[in-house]
Amino acid sequence: MQIVVIGAGVIGASIAFQLARRGHGVTVLDGQGIAAGASGRSFGWINASYHLNEAHYRLRLEGIAAHRRLCETLPDCPTRWPGCLWFEETGAAQAAFAGDLRARGYPVETWDRDRIRRDLPQLGAAPESALFLPAEGAADPALLAARLIAASGARLWRGVAAKGLVQAQGRVTGVLTGQGVLAAAAVVVAAGTGAPALVEPLGVALPMLPRPGLILKTPPLPPVLPLVLWGPGGELRQDEAGRLVMPVAANHQGDTAETIAGLAGPHADAAMARLRALLPGVRAEWDEVALARRPVPGDGLPVIGEALPGLWLAVMHSGATLAAITGELVAQEMDGAESDHLAPFRPGRFG
Repeated sequence: MQIVVIGAGVIGASIAFQLARRGHGVTVLDGQGIAAGASGRSFGWINASYHLNEAHYRLRLEGIAAHRRLCETLPDCPTRWPGCLWFEETGAAQAAFAGDLRARGYPVETWDRDRIRRDLPQLGAAPESALFLPAEGAADPALLAARLIAASGARLWRGVAAKGLVQAQGRVTGVLTGQGVLAAAAVVVAAGTGAPALVEPLGVALPMLPRPGLILKTPPLPPVLPLVLWGPGGELRQDEAGRLVMPVAANHQGDTAETIAGLAGPHADAAMARLRALLPGVRAEWDEVALARRPVPGDGLPVIGEALPGLWLAVMHSGATLAAITGELVAQEMDGAESDHLAPFRPGRFG
């Protein structure tokens, strides 16, 4: 079957990879290029400790397992599993968070101050206690997307934007580009915040929340941070190139800001001050701040599945956690095997 995937971010790339493994011919369209949108401006944390409800937790947990399977099949998979040290809250709130995760069977270790100082001496003020979440990982979604597309053998149409979708006899049969129509047996829209403009003219409702986010990076540094940190000053990790990566919002996972007031630079300066409080030994300044428009559907939950005959949707935040499982399940369902994991996340819930 000839399938067109619109969007060369980590979600579209994962779907293309899994479809190609099942023997389908795949063409990936992107008006900008690989990971040019939110995937290229992502923190890249893979976790299920953050979730909105039970079904979302289960999907994210499956997302971790799918990433581990992907590491076994994808050459030079850039995903790593350093774990996360969580001390955003202390005392009763920390104990309640740990209790909730343990009740779900999620791996959690409690580290006291001595253990924290021993294993993370570069941390400035060690908290009295913290939770270590050993199942959690990290990846550069842009690098992962590029490797998925390369390994898939899919044809990449870079710089060719989808202008609309083509229907015939009630079925989506192709993609309208500036140069003409690209025919397809099925189309997958994984275009992030650009998805509503493509599907809503066909009567598919896809409300989106405005969720801009800023991510800062430092120049490459020697190894200073062996795991993901989630503290009161924000989330922080060191990538494979040695760059410290930090969302500018202090609570990026739960950030509901609809706008960013003021210039990006001063926001990055304030975040850098929080970074230095976490790691006082870091003397570097930030050298990059990137604005991402995170693709968050109207109820905050992923939108995954068939929207119309011949049309599939895959739009969500966080793509870093859910890319691998989304690729698996969309490819599985396009071959006719429905997944219970996707039942709460169908496009039809918006009407």
